[in-house]
Amino acid sequence: MDAQDKALEKRFNRGMLLRLLVVVGLMFSFGYALVPLYKKICDLTGLNVVTTRDLYGGSVKNTQIDKSRTITVEFDSNARGPFAFRPVKNSMEVHPGELTTIVYEVANGQSRDISAQAIPSYAPKQATEYFKKVECFCFKQQTLKANEAREMPVVFVIDPNLPKDVKNITLSYTFFEVGTPVAQAPQGELDAPRQGS
Repeated sequence: MDAQDKALEKRFNRGMLLRLLVVVGLMFSFGYALVPLYKKICDLTGLNVVTTRDLYGGSVKNTQIDKSRTITVEFDSNARGPFAFRPVKNSMEVHPGELTTIVYEVANGQSRDISAQAIPSYAPKQATEYFKKVECFCFKQQTLKANEAREMPVVFVIDPNLPKDVKNITLSYTFFEVGTPVAQAPQGELDAPRQGS
């Protein structure tokens, strides 16, 4: 290969390097501009809109919340075991369709771990099917370490189809210890003959 061919190859390589750098620069610029370009296309076409707007430019409101009605939800607690258990509030005013959170506090004052389960009940009974829990400590058994105190949330929504005459709902939890051994009956009582046999 003579000097002229080497010079030609060197010039070709420089030209190719320059073209590749331009392509890399264009690709970077396109990637950088893609996000605002995508947002603009979505605004124009109405596709993949994260925050929808109403006709007047404001955010669209959640139409599932019935602001014309207010339901008073009262919270009750019963403990069946060696722990303290109570809601942080006794009652709340909520609108049907509104996502609401209430927190219950539980404390294990024992020097041993305790397993417990919560069972909910509702009053009036007809409200049961309209009281929808999204998150609840009652969904699974709870294990409280020795001397542990814990806050446990309940996230719920009241179905807007709740009958109009229901204005108050009581959510009551019975929190009871599970897994404790049941006391055995004295042996003499099991062996004693029954009357009439």
